[in-house]
Amino acid sequence: MSVFETAQTTETLDELPFPYNRQPFCRFEPVVKSIAAAKVLIVNSLLRYETDLSDLARSEWNGTLDAKLRFENKISSLACNNIAENVKRLVQNPKTITVHLSELAQAARDFEPDAIVMSGTYSDFDYYNREDLASFGRFIHKTKIPMLAICGSHQLVGQSFGAELKTLDGLELELKRTGRVVEYQYRFIKIVDKTDPIFDGIDDPGSNVWQQYTKEDDILRVWQNHGVQVIGVPDGFELLATSYLCKNQMMVKRSGGQLIYCVQFHLEKSFEDWSKNPTRWEHPNESRDGRILFENFLGLALKHKKY
Repeated sequence: MSVFETAQTTETLDELPFPYNRQPFCRFEPVVKSIAAAKVLIVNSLLRYETDLSDLARSEWNGTLDAKLRFENKISSLACNNIAENVKRLVQNPKTITVHLSELAQAARDFEPDAIVMSGTYSDFDYYNREDLASFGRFIHKTKIPMLAICGSHQLVGQSFGAELKTLDGLELELKRTGRVVEYQYRFIKIVDKTDPIFDGIDDPGSNVWQQYTKEDDILRVWQNHGVQVIGVPDGFELLATSYLCKNQMMVKRSGGQLIYCVQFHLEKSFEDWSKNPTRWEHPNESRDGRILFENFLGLALKHKKY
């Protein structure tokens, strides 16, 4: 009997507040590196230097600009390193480089990745250099490289394809910069199209990949940390998952030779370990759902490249 199984038999553990009688964590499982090789371009979508800012940011952040940029750089280091470690834990022979959003187009040409994974963000996009946003808009409309856009980058992709961004309580972003309603920590979302291949195996009775709640009721349990949402679904995209506060939790674009998956939640956070001391950026791994989606995306990206 393993140490984990012994702990189960000797301790009374809390149950999750939903009808599956599950404990508030995922059972331990070693991550098997099922992907032989992958080149992944990681994009830091946060702000780094003053040159990354709009005139609005320079004006409104006067006096606090240096402190805000230091904070964004701290977040970006943690977020991008987390993504890189995820790739290493899933791929036998991984190759990754990390570049800034403003460098994406050139890096994609030089590195020729199998997939692109974009980090979350912190500041609203009207604080970003307009040319950097325009350059990304041109790139995202043309690229055939499979892409995974996380949280704020999900919003950036949505905006680049014409969608509006609002707070979770439906306000224009500039009307409520602080004190926003947020989705935070683990939350449940509902899959609305489980036929998408990123959910492969959900309907397979013999599969033990997905949790019981996913197989029975098409539910995912994922880490949330955001106060902005994409309104509606942009043209060319299909909605894959939704929730009460944020209707667009996950979407995909499969038209025009593109493969763009966008997730409002932080699927990369499903790799955290119980042995770590919890901080704002590290938490006990209560769900492996994000890890499954991340792994499935990489597999789909490699298949997409062949065509």
